[in-house]
Amino acid sequence: MGFKRRLKGFAPIFVIMAGACWGVIGVFSKQLTGLGFSPIQTVFLRFGLATVLLWLYFLVFDRAKLKIRLRDIWMFFGTGILSLALFSTLYFTTIRNTTLSLAAVLLYTAPCFVMLMSAIFFREKIGLRKISALLLAFSGCVFTTGLFEALIGGKPLGFISLTGILTGIGSGFGYALYSIFGTVALKKYDTVTVTAYTFLTVTLALSPFCLGKEFFALFRDGTAVPSAAGITLISTLLPYLLYTKGLKHTAPGNASVLAFSEPLVATLAGLVFFRERLTLGGAVGMLLIFASIIILGNNKTAELENATPEN
Repeated sequence: MGFKRRLKGFAPIFVIMAGACWGVIGVFSKQLTGLGFSPIQTVFLRFGLATVLLWLYFLVFDRAKLKIRLRDIWMFFGTGILSLALFSTLYFTTIRNTTLSLAAVLLYTAPCFVMLMSAIFFREKIGLRKISALLLAFSGCVFTTGLFEALIGGKPLGFISLTGILTGIGSGFGYALYSIFGTVALKKYDTVTVTAYTFLTVTLALSPFCLGKEFFALFRDGTAVPSAAGITLISTLLPYLLYTKGLKHTAPGNASVLAFSEPLVATLAGLVFFRERLTLGGAVGMLLIFASIIILGNNKTAELENATPEN
């Protein structure tokens, strides 16, 4: 019991670490884009390779982890197709129809959806602390993406279509669904089981749109292999294992906002790897996001125990 309590105490750290791993995905995706991979091919590459590695490991060493009841497949349909595949597709569609800054802000409407759905389905209370953390985190994202500076500086944001707005909000909704369906699945299955079946459903859903001669021809350039390995291990397999593990001992509304460490790390990655300029707004945004993480990280053990199931 003592170990379980300590593990619960580390749950917020697991979620923050997951966000950090997602934050460096731009380093690998930019390299893959430069080699000719399309956005949808990059998404398929992430989850496809992670699925193969995860399933090979458990088929050889621990097949018991892959046992599920057929009647529970809907849970992984939710975490995989309705969440990961949906939000990834809508997110890239938003980037194509609007601007990257606006797409990022609309994606991070996810905590709003999580808190609302958690209140409805899990009767999770929305107190002043959560609202404050949410406002700080979302404001931080606005500053970090540069949208606020563009608005006050009168800089053009480009043509914004109604389709782009709707797909952007849809991407946030799809992103939020992982916390909701994941919480339900974790009441019956282990962390790795949920992750394995989630990745499998994403891979199966995207394979008809990606598999072909053009996709495999891109690997003729040997430089694609390190980038593929990085986006698979560092920015896909590891963070989803960490996030799902943290979600098991963290209320879904809290976990969603704690993952705001992703844009913080993404900003730092841009500075280090691509020498992107850090603006004043970006610095303010990073501080706001960090403040929201501190607020939600100070959870009481009793709150965690009441919000999540025991092992």
